[in-house]
Amino acid sequence: METASFIGFIRTLFYIIAFYYVFKFLVKLFLPLVLKKVVEKAGANFEQNQQKAQDSSWNKTQSSGDIYYQPTDSKKPKETKKVGDYVDYEEID
Repeated sequence: METASFIGFIRTLFYIIAFYYVFKFLVKLFLPLVLKKVVEKAGANFEQNQQKAQDSSWNKTQSSGDIYYQPTDSKKPKETKKVGDYVDYEEID
C-alpha cells in the first residue's frame, strides 16, 4: 500500500494548473475559428432556405399569374387558453 506524499500532491497540483492554462490557451486560439465556421455555415443555410422559399414563391406566381390573398377571418375571435370553469360564489349571512 502506498501512502500519499507531499511531493505527489505538489506534482498533481502542478499537472492540474498546467492543464488549466494549456486548455485556456487552446480555447483562446481555436474557439474564434470554430465560432466563425459555425456562423458562416448558419448564414449559408439561412441564405439557402431563403433562396428556396423565394424560388418556390416565384414559381407559384409565375406559373399561375395570380396572387391569392386570404384575409384573416375576424368574425372568429381567437380562442383563449381555458384553465377551468368560473364559479361564482354567493355570500351567506
